[in-house]
Amino acid sequence: MSEKNDLFPTILPIGETLVSLDIIEKKFICNLHACKGGCCVDGDSGAPLETEELSLLKKHYRKIKPFLTEEGRKAIHQQGLYVLDVEGDKTTPLVDKKHCAYVVFEKGIASCGIEKAYEAGAIDWQKPLSCHLYPIRIKKYPDFSAVNYHQWEICEPARILGEQQGVPIYQFLKAPLIRKFGSEWYETLNEIAGEYLKHKGEGA
Repeated sequence: MSEKNDLFPTILPIGETLVSLDIIEKKFICNLHACKGGCCVDGDSGAPLETEELSLLKKHYRKIKPFLTEEGRKAIHQQGLYVLDVEGDKTTPLVDKKHCAYVVFEKGIASCGIEKAYEAGAIDWQKPLSCHLYPIRIKKYPDFSAVNYHQWEICEPARILGEQQGVPIYQFLKAPLIRKFGSEWYETLNEIAGEYLKHKGEGA
């Protein structure tokens, strides 16, 4: 085994998480003008929701509702604030089995109606963590959570822009990672990333 692999395994244990090295290695910056917010539109299910987010939807929906489209409000009225997907996970409902019911469109670009309510000061919840963290996906197991990079064809413009500007995923997603795991966890990841990039010749 090489020195690189000895020092930096492909899976990094941090607290109660196992983090894929891709989070440090791969570059990514969302390019909404190129992808048009495709991650909110494409796919066969809505955004995954954490257990505590179900109560947040119930608490804030009255204030979120004015920021949604008429078809989004109709889908939520018919299906509920959240639904179960084919794997039994709780997700946001879809409009006509297409885009998330909480999606709004501005100049042809999809964005989040929940986040619009947050930005307007109507609620204090930004948006579902699964959306905020994308392209990171978190899978919970009994003893740990796996933190992985989800590669999707529609995000190719984000990979290109990330490479051009040299921004790795963990830096692009600093705010949602701290939101999920806390600042101490992130600082540990940042230190590991610094050592890795230095070893690889990309850092100081």
